[in-house]
Amino acid sequence: MVYAFVVALVIAIVLGYALYTQNKASAKQAQEQQRLLDDYQQRVNEQQKLLEDYRALEKNFDNVGEGYEQALLAFDKMNEEQDKARAANEALQNTVKQLQEANNQLQQDAQKKAEAMKQVVSDLMATGDQKLAALAGKIGDLDEVQPNQAPFERTDNVMVTQVADEAIRQSGIDKAQYIKFEQAIDPAAAATMLSTNLAKAVRSLTHVLDNALKFTTEGSVKLAVNVDMDKMQAVYTVEDTGSGIEADDAEKVFEPYVKLNQFFDGQGIGLTVARNIARRLGGDLVLDTTYASPGARFVLELPI
Repeated sequence: MVYAFVVALVIAIVLGYALYTQNKASAKQAQEQQRLLDDYQQRVNEQQKLLEDYRALEKNFDNVGEGYEQALLAFDKMNEEQDKARAANEALQNTVKQLQEANNQLQQDAQKKAEAMKQVVSDLMATGDQKLAALAGKIGDLDEVQPNQAPFERTDNVMVTQVADEAIRQSGIDKAQYIKFEQAIDPAAAATMLSTNLAKAVRSLTHVLDNALKFTTEGSVKLAVNVDMDKMQAVYTVEDTGSGIEADDAEKVFEPYVKLNQFFDGQGIGLTVARNIARRLGGDLVLDTTYASPGARFVLELPI
């Protein structure tokens, strides 16, 4: 009788340990499946109650056979709950997989549309028609409004001055009749190469020149081209005698669709696009709040 009791007790302990192991595995699965958390937690609590009842049986049972039978029933019930949780887990994983596949398809479709749009923009700009090129540039700008995009590949090796020359040509600022346009090129800048994405760098500086041209109804606009060899940067400074910008609005002007002056045309994204491009090229565009003369001074920096 004593031997039978010891055997039964050992079996009960083994079963209790098995119950504990199964309970721990169930709890881990509940943590991994967020949507099943509430329902599964209730099941874990029920299992814990069963385990506590079983331990109470261990201490108080008078009939070893009856205690053994109750332990088997509890173990079977736990296995049943485990099977239900496993089925629910598999269903959830299938749903997640389907959602991921649908999301991947949407991303692929969006990428194809973006590539098609870029090809249209490229074709328009290749026509040589200034109006079509300007329209293509505006279409391309819509891709640059969102910040924190992937960096551009800097595979073009050009002279620092080439960016300025192309931006002047595209903006047409040197042909404006109502202002005086000046360009000052530092000799060091004229002899320095720049590793960049030429089209994007030109687009960024063109926006800055366009902004100066728009808000300067009389007076002058000056583009200074320099290099900072300590920072290994090409520096394009645009100064104008226009309406100017308050220091408190130094960051606001770079926010998308913000127009500080409603009397001028535009979408309010030019400076936003210019800064985003500069940053994707590893540089930056800032408003110089220390500029004391009438108008504004913007500084575009691009890594050499």
